[in-house]
Amino acid sequence: MTTLDIFVPPKNFSEILSQPKFLIDDIKLSIKPSLIPGLPDGILALIAPLVAYWSYASFFHILDVYELAEQYRIHPSQEEESRNKASLHDVIRDVILQHFIQSIVGYFVYLLDPIPQTGHELYQMWSLKQNYLPNFIPDILVYYGYMYGWSLFRISVAFVLIDSWQYWLHRIMHVNKYLYKRFHSRHHRLYVPYAYGALYNDPVEGFLLDTLGTGLASIVTQLSSRETIILYTFATLKTVDDHCGYRLPYDLFQIIFPNNSIYHDIHHQNWGIKNNFSQPFFTIWDKFLGTEYQFVNEYKQLQDHITLTKYREFLASKTKHKWSFDKSAKGTSVPIDNSSSSTSENTSDEEFVSDKKKLD
Repeated sequence: MTTLDIFVPPKNFSEILSQPKFLIDDIKLSIKPSLIPGLPDGILALIAPLVAYWSYASFFHILDVYELAEQYRIHPSQEEESRNKASLHDVIRDVILQHFIQSIVGYFVYLLDPIPQTGHELYQMWSLKQNYLPNFIPDILVYYGYMYGWSLFRISVAFVLIDSWQYWLHRIMHVNKYLYKRFHSRHHRLYVPYAYGALYNDPVEGFLLDTLGTGLASIVTQLSSRETIILYTFATLKTVDDHCGYRLPYDLFQIIFPNNSIYHDIHHQNWGIKNNFSQPFFTIWDKFLGTEYQFVNEYKQLQDHITLTKYREFLASKTKHKWSFDKSAKGTSVPIDNSSSSTSENTSDEEFVSDKKKLD
C-alpha cells in the first residue's frame, strides 16, 4: 500500500486510479497522527479558538491603550468611555464564563467522537474516479479536490448554516421584548463595540448563539477534527474583528466580507438596533428580508469625517503636549490652553449627532 502524503499525490497515483479493482485487503487503517504530537486534534479544536480570541482581541486592545491607530477608529475613544454601560472587568468576566461553558460542552462532544483514522483515502478517490466522475477529470484534480476541495466546500456550507442560525436567533432576541430584556440586552450595553466584548453575552444566549449554533453546523456538515479547528478559529477571529472598533486598511476580514466592523457597529447604535441582524459572515438574510440598514455607505462616509476630525484633534493635542513638555524641560513655564480643543470636540460631537439624525 502506498503511503499517502497529504500535500503531494503518490507517484503511482494515476496507476492506482486506473486499476479496475481495488483490493479491500490493501486498505490498512491506522490512527491518524495529530497535528501537534501528544495533543489530539479534537482538543486542539477547543484550545485554538480561545488562543485566537484573546490574542486577536489583545492586539486591538494594545491599539486602544497606546493610541496606535486613531485614524482608523470607527468611534472616537471618548465615546467608548462615555457611552458604554459595562466595565472592562464585567466584559472579561462574562467572556471567560462563555469560554468555560463552550470548552466543557466541547470536551464532552470530543469524548463521543470516534478516533480519527487514516488509510482509506486512496480507496475513496479510486471509488470517485471509477463510479462517479467523468473520465476527462484530471487525476490531480481528483486528488486535491478530495483532500482539500471537499473540506472547503463543507466548511463553506457550515458558514451558511452558522449565518442562518445566528440571524434568526439574533432577530428573535430583538423582536421578543422578554428575550431582549432578559438575555440580549447585556450585549448591547456596549454601544461602542471593542474587541474584548465580541462574546460579551448572557451565558444562556452565548451557549445558544455561538456554542450550539457552531457545533450543530460542524455536526451537520460532518467536519473532521482538523476541519473544526479551521471553522471554530476562523469564526472566532471574524467575530472579534466585527467588534474591534476599527476599519484597518489591510484587514482581510473587512475586505472580503461585507458583514464587517462598520456594518455591525450600526446595529449597536440606538438608531440601527432594528437593522443588520446578520452575523458573522454574510449579509444575505438582511438583504433578502429587508432588515439591512439602507444608509450603510452614507454611515461609512460620516464615520470617515468624524474619525478624521477627531484624529486631527488627537495629533494637535499630542503636538501641544510635546511642545509644552519641551518648554518645561528648559525651565520655561507654559500654560496649556485647552479651550480650542474642547470647543472643537463639542462641535464635532454635535455634528455627529446631527448627521446621524439626517441619516434616519
